[in-house]
Amino acid sequence: MRQDATGHGRDRGMVTAELALGSLFVAAFVMFIAWIVSVLMLYAGCQSTAGEVARQAARGDEAAVALAKKDAPGGSSVKIARDGEQVVVTVVLKAKPWGPLMPSVRLEASATTISESG
Repeated sequence: MRQDATGHGRDRGMVTAELALGSLFVAAFVMFIAWIVSVLMLYAGCQSTAGEVARQAARGDEAAVALAKKDAPGGSSVKIARDGEQVVVTVVLKAKPWGPLMPSVRLEASATTISESG
């Protein structure tokens, strides 16, 4: 170990600096994982809404469709398309789970059902 004029080692504080830098990397990694979990939860909400709206639209229950659309994540759009016997519902969301702090991600979930006759 090298010593300075006072007789103390010049490497003092090295472990503290490495620990501080390592702690920053760990904190950034934890934030990134939490952001991913937030996006996945928003996607699950989109998928759930698409499935519920498709089921209700296949039954022809417009009141239930309107109620199911209210469960969609905030800022999403719900589109219903009919193609013959099929009902296709698409939910699109520009997800910004933490506002301007992290990048936005476009999420799209869809569900297809067969129209119920009767």
